[in-house]
Amino acid sequence: MTNRRLQGGIRMPLDPQVQVVLEKMKQLDVPPLQALSVEDARKVNLSPMAAPPEEVWRVENRNIPGPAGSIPVRIYSPRSEAPLPVIVYYHGGGWVVGDLDAADVLCRQLANGTGSIVVSVDYRLAPEHKFPAAAEDAYAAAEWVARNAGALGADPERVAVGGDSAGGNLAAVVSLMARDKGRSFIKFQLLVNPVARHSFETDSYRENAEGYGLTADAMRWFWGHYLENEQDGLNPYASPLLAADLSGLPPALVLTAEFDPLRDEGEDYAKRLRDAGVPVESKRYDGMVHGFLLQTGGYDQGRKALEHAVRALRDALRPARA
Repeated sequence: MTNRRLQGGIRMPLDPQVQVVLEKMKQLDVPPLQALSVEDARKVNLSPMAAPPEEVWRVENRNIPGPAGSIPVRIYSPRSEAPLPVIVYYHGGGWVVGDLDAADVLCRQLANGTGSIVVSVDYRLAPEHKFPAAAEDAYAAAEWVARNAGALGADPERVAVGGDSAGGNLAAVVSLMARDKGRSFIKFQLLVNPVARHSFETDSYRENAEGYGLTADAMRWFWGHYLENEQDGLNPYASPLLAADLSGLPPALVLTAEFDPLRDEGEDYAKRLRDAGVPVESKRYDGMVHGFLLQTGGYDQGRKALEHAVRALRDALRPARA
């Protein structure tokens, strides 16, 4: 379980800090998510190695209008002179689990690190609300932020979207939706371990099917709850990698983990963006597993990835006069 073959035949070890956590999970006989009911799965702590939450100048829970009722959001505002950049963030959890609390530590880190307002979105979850509910909520939230930027103390010309895992999927999808609607308010997309395609046939799915936290079976479970039918998996707003045209999208940073079933589709999406003329940086973190950016309390490389994301966001969201 400690090695896999990288491109070019080079073998890299699983990070020792990750190895300790995985061994502990194995000893504790932690049941896989797909063996649980949805209700019980939602009680699982998705970020056991998260850092302590940082103090942020102001944190506010609000409800904003959505396509099917109100959408809960949590707004993190650092102490700084307005107008500030704003990041709309979507939590992970396979569109089935996860909530504002799951992304709380990371959103605090992003707010303080980038000097930006962060709006974390509690979109509707499956199976109660299947595709495209989450995507519709995600887009509605981003558009609301852009329209109400002034009232938030934000600059409508410096809006980014970001997310991890299923949240990375939603950030990519929202960027596609905005382009398709002729809207250009999104200036940058942060895609961390993104779900990019309804498929389980990549090398990374085969190599990392089990034993590294997120499993192939768990992803089948998530997709099974999210989609109404297999045909929906072909929709680019579910599988952005299947979009016929990726030109005209915002610049992106795509972060992937070596020992992650989703590694290849994230990297394939970055390549498709680059081939379409979109400025994109893609970075694979060797030895890491899915969700490592949220585990900055235990993983050194998680902290490095956070620093990487903060730098990219700061650079992308600088005021035009700078």
